[in-house]
Amino acid sequence: MPQQYQLPELPYDFNELEPVISAEIMTLHYTKHHQAYVTNLNKALEQYAEAEAKQDIAKMIALQSAIKFNGGGHVNHSIFWTNLAPQKKGGGVLEKGAFTDALDAEFGSKEQFIELFSAKAVAVQGSGWGWLGYHKGRKRLVITTCDNQDPLSTKCANDVIPLLGIDVWEHAYYLQYKNVRAEYVKQIWNVVNWNNVIQRYQNAIKA
Repeated sequence: MPQQYQLPELPYDFNELEPVISAEIMTLHYTKHHQAYVTNLNKALEQYAEAEAKQDIAKMIALQSAIKFNGGGHVNHSIFWTNLAPQKKGGGVLEKGAFTDALDAEFGSKEQFIELFSAKAVAVQGSGWGWLGYHKGRKRLVITTCDNQDPLSTKCANDVIPLLGIDVWEHAYYLQYKNVRAEYVKQIWNVVNWNNVIQRYQNAIKA
């Protein structure tokens, strides 16, 4: 029996990211969309184990896209929830330190980083994610995007460690921002959990 994955516990209530992200969006995003990725991942992994036991290679190959999509959705959202924090709990606040020094060295300033990241995230065609990662080989911060629910590892192998991801699927913002993705991306910086990003950065440079 393969491992059964579960929804991670949210570190805040559904309404605590308001007014940036409404309680309605958070509830649907977490309990419906993320839950569906977990449910479908577990189902696909069970089917894969059965196919493997039967040495049904064709079935195993056919299941890989479902595992990638739903597994990626689970991985990405599990990072995303921790990358956010209510403003009353420090969301949007970035203290100066080694991480901001790295931001300044790579992008010029926090403001220039946000401008560049936002532009790339808004420009994603269809559905996908904007990511800030740490490139282990080059020892530097990088901005990239991924389509659909592809996790960062599928685009950058294991060289780039995810630090901050912003979901730009319509289900992340449409009920509140309609089709104005740029406004959603602009506002979400007010609830970014920079302490979580910094912790991920500190872990990444030690990896």
